[in-house]
Amino acid sequence: MTRHASLAAAFAHAKSENRAALIGYLPAGFPTAADSVRLINQMVASGCDIIEVGLPYSDPLMDGPAIQEAVDIALHAGTTPETVLEVVEQVVAAGATAVVMSYWNPIERYGVERFATRLEAAGGLGVITPDLTPEEAGDWIAATDAHGIERIFLVAPSSTDARIAKVVESTSGFVYAASTMGVTGARTTLGSAAGELVARTRPATDLPICVGVGVSTGEQAATVASYADGVIVGSAFVKRVLDAATIDDACIAIDALTRELAEGVRS
Repeated sequence: MTRHASLAAAFAHAKSENRAALIGYLPAGFPTAADSVRLINQMVASGCDIIEVGLPYSDPLMDGPAIQEAVDIALHAGTTPETVLEVVEQVVAAGATAVVMSYWNPIERYGVERFATRLEAAGGLGVITPDLTPEEAGDWIAATDAHGIERIFLVAPSSTDARIAKVVESTSGFVYAASTMGVTGARTTLGSAAGELVARTRPATDLPICVGVGVSTGEQAATVASYADGVIVGSAFVKRVLDAATIDDACIAIDALTRELAEGVRS
């Protein structure tokens, strides 16, 4: 496994193979800190280009039932922001290209400058903040600029063209395009909103545009990869772990799903 020195390098590597990047999400500390490291390492070994390490939070407004259950397990296991940073450090050392996915409140409580400092030291490359808007991100923009951390903001189908332009102006690393207006969760079908959102976002930025919320199969990954630079999968990975009887079984299930998705983004 070779860690990319930057998110740009990870996307460039995928583009050199004429495909979208595969981005997998898993909460740190789920089901335990050590297990989450093992599972993330399996995701990387089986074909994930970039990992989103989730920071568990007690009020996950955007997350569906599977991720909420996983986050609850992680919190009951004692996972803290420090745990998350330690998980990032371990998976990066093992070869992962990693970013953190976190609601704003835990970062603000931990300390904005402190979090950026620790994440840089851990080798994390960026942070996705689904509930933080650029207008409220002054301290975060300053801290991430100071520590070379990518800021990944979200656009949604409800975003106007003017709003998209405003969001991407403050974004770095990649743009996270939420494919639906609902909470996260694997879906049997994907609508046309994601493709339309990517098409509206393209003129506003040269950054890679990645689609998340709903992808759970290789076929869906192939569809999204036909118009996006990255395919983000979260709930489907979490569900495989929740459904597994043991951590060994979970690793086998994660391996199978990652390989299916990796084949999808290449098809």
